[in-house]
Amino acid sequence: MTNDMTVGNPRSLIFKFGIPLVIGNVFQQLYNIVDSAVVGRFVGVNALAAVGATGSIVFLIMGVVMGMTSGFSVLIAQSYGAKDEKRVRHFTVMSGYLSAITAIILTIMTLFGIDSVLRIMKTPENIFHDSSTYTKIIFAGIGITMIYNLLSAILRALGDSKSSLVFLAIASVVNIVLDLFFVIVCKLGVSGVAYATVIAQAVSAILCFAYIKKKYPLLRITKEDLEFSGSSAINLMKIGIPMSLQFSITAMGVMIIQTALNVLGAVYIAAFTVAGKAQQIITQPFLSLGATMATYVGQNIGAGQNERIRKGVNEAIVLSLCYSVIAAVILIFSGHYLVEIFVSGDETQVIETAQRYFNITVGFYPALGLIFIYRNALQGLGDGLFPMLGGLFELMARGVVAFTLARIIGFSGACLAEPAAWISALIPIIPVYYIRMNKITKSKIKDNVMLK
Repeated sequence: MTNDMTVGNPRSLIFKFGIPLVIGNVFQQLYNIVDSAVVGRFVGVNALAAVGATGSIVFLIMGVVMGMTSGFSVLIAQSYGAKDEKRVRHFTVMSGYLSAITAIILTIMTLFGIDSVLRIMKTPENIFHDSSTYTKIIFAGIGITMIYNLLSAILRALGDSKSSLVFLAIASVVNIVLDLFFVIVCKLGVSGVAYATVIAQAVSAILCFAYIKKKYPLLRITKEDLEFSGSSAINLMKIGIPMSLQFSITAMGVMIIQTALNVLGAVYIAAFTVAGKAQQIITQPFLSLGATMATYVGQNIGAGQNERIRKGVNEAIVLSLCYSVIAAVILIFSGHYLVEIFVSGDETQVIETAQRYFNITVGFYPALGLIFIYRNALQGLGDGLFPMLGGLFELMARGVVAFTLARIIGFSGACLAEPAAWISALIPIIPVYYIRMNKITKSKIKDNVMLK
């Protein structure tokens, strides 16, 4: 069930671990994608725009959840790589405590502050009510989302990328069925798809918890494991907070673009929304490769296998660059088919505008792929600061481009904000990764000399 990534061929390990993650991430994306598709098809373009206008806000909060739980899992992966089962359980329990506190804070903040945020983002009045309703229901389920993401992050830290895939597949089917039932039969509109998302997420969390309890003796918690440790909490937060901020900073950049788009009207909001959803599907291998490297690097640094880290990162770069070409070809020649999942073929302006987004951005996919590899490799090493700094570079680039070019050339200018952000994010993280690896190698050589 667990997967020791400190032995064996790096390319084979990365590939086998990453494939289930790709499929699982696609299923996870289906939650919001199906929401958009159902309301776009059965309610209308305004409803689609209402859900789309909240995408960056939802990504902001869910990014905090995913970043925090992924950060916590780094120390679990390092402990597992070092074969220290007691510390694995200890960090698992501490991650649970911190996740519960985070969920409570986020739920209160979002439910009371969402309307103000939508106003600041200049959400059009004709979609404001639906946008507010959708986000409030989604954010009421933050606790459920936190539970699932923590449990799946723990499984990944132990090298298990397959189990959560099954649970996501089941939950995705539940989500689709409930979406159609709540919208078509119950006529609940955007509220229906939001309820379906929360219920489906709860199903995946329950299944994941039951599986871990039954199949992982390593994670069976004893009374001794329940002791709270302030120093461990600090160590977890040192990685979790920067990683959550990194997601948040990226999301804030997307919110900036969304704000620039909101003044252009519902058609452009809808086009950007569906193009983004299609891109999320196609680029999942980049995210999955990144998540794979966090586990791979975390386990190997815990085991002191520094040279394996270099080999693994190099293999991941080759895989990422190859896939970036495939992804670009798919979206250039077949992107409009993906867009038509969300809107009727009669919505020609939305489809053509979304294709313009693809044509502008796909040439920069190699940079996007490298972000996830280097960022997650640094996180696996226990460095949360510089990945967050990369996020700040992203934010600045998105802000400058969105508020300058978008005003000059409109929608195309907003699209260019994405490539500018991807390139900028690489500026701090690539050199820091190689500096860190050289420092670790020199330190190991020095230790070996002293032992002799």
